[in-house]
Amino acid sequence: MARAENKETASPTAKLVADVAKRARLRKRMTQEQLGNEIGFSAAAVSAMETCAQPASDDMLVALERALGDGLGMFEQARLYMRMEAYPPQFKPHAPLEQAAISLHLYATHVVHGLFQTEDYARALIGGGYPPLSDQRVDQLVEARVLRKALFDRNPLPMIELILEESVLTRVIGNASIMREQMRHLADLARRRNVTLLVLPLDCGKFGEYAGDRGGMTLVETPQHDRLIYLEPQDESLLISDPGKVSTYAQRYAKIRSQAMGPRESLDLIKRLAGVKE
Repeated sequence: MARAENKETASPTAKLVADVAKRARLRKRMTQEQLGNEIGFSAAAVSAMETCAQPASDDMLVALERALGDGLGMFEQARLYMRMEAYPPQFKPHAPLEQAAISLHLYATHVVHGLFQTEDYARALIGGGYPPLSDQRVDQLVEARVLRKALFDRNPLPMIELILEESVLTRVIGNASIMREQMRHLADLARRRNVTLLVLPLDCGKFGEYAGDRGGMTLVETPQHDRLIYLEPQDESLLISDPGKVSTYAQRYAKIRSQAMGPRESLDLIKRLAGVKE
């Protein structure tokens, strides 16, 4: 939602996009209404973008590149910077690593991992968090989170494995309808050739072993084949590169994996929760 106060808090990239877009529009002798018709947005939306009352969305940037970019790629490049500025401060150092990774091994303990969330699940989760956020900030964070999913189709394809605690699947975020949609989305992702989805059952500790007691983690393999560990406790973040520490986390992850259900059993559970009958 466009708000006057947004003009004061707009990011540097949003301000630059607004200025460049306005200059390019005027150079082409287009009104805001004409530009809006060209890119599929209202004149009010164009005005809000140019005044930073409502920064350009990713879809608008794509359309602006087509209408005003003149092949220079300015608005296309702005998509990356706008996305980076929208991320929470603790996630910004990890975002480029995630998008460039050749493999990711993820363990999520409380909610569905951000890469695997539907838009409605992400909105319910972010909008219901604490401290409360403005509607604009919720919109920014949701859009940035959804756009991360482009990683699944990147060329070359990264290998992605997610281990979810079974409790994550039954913890209702938003409402039952949102959860069913989220379960169907997980099932769809689990069928991809480059994705493995495993569920760590609630009773995995009944024989005296539970390797996941210290919380979630992300193991990243970079294009240079370096291995890193990313942790995000509360609103903090920690990136670990020390080989000895990385080895310890990797061994712990391997133990967690050994206690999880297999891919087929995990998918069957998710499909049952989604109400999918095959």
